[in-house]
Amino acid sequence: MEKVQQFIFRFLDIFYPLFKPFFKKQTYHYLACGGGNTIFGLFLYYICFHYVVKKEDLDLYLITLKPHIGAMFLTTLITFPIGFFFTKYIVWHDSNLPGKKQLFRHFNFVVFATFLNYGLLKIFVELLHWWAMPSQIVTIFIIVIFSYLTQKYVSFRKK
Repeated sequence: MEKVQQFIFRFLDIFYPLFKPFFKKQTYHYLACGGGNTIFGLFLYYICFHYVVKKEDLDLYLITLKPHIGAMFLTTLITFPIGFFFTKYIVWHDSNLPGKKQLFRHFNFVVFATFLNYGLLKIFVELLHWWAMPSQIVTIFIIVIFSYLTQKYVSFRKK
């Protein structure tokens, strides 16, 4: 795990001088890791929306999800563990909270963010009749701001 962590640090630190005048290193790591996971999530959302749920309702037998909501939930299942890895081992690596507590707090945040994402997508797509992809992009920007503050001051804070 340390080798992977050091490799990621070395890779990110190549580009840090460009951002040093604007951000502290930890904020830069948050933006780089979170941004990378977000871009990956948008790519997955596009794939899920167009090719997995094929712009059709997703029937889960107990509940049927609209295509934009189904794609969001599928994407979350993949980006959650990736996001936790980056936030725990790269961004907030100096947090001294136990890993189980970090995971529990991160999970709770992701659940809340997923409901926020769900609500905003419902508003943008079903109420305002925006297209799904731009709606997801706007939603992500709102959640990213909330995410940074929550992760810094709650999930991975130092004792």
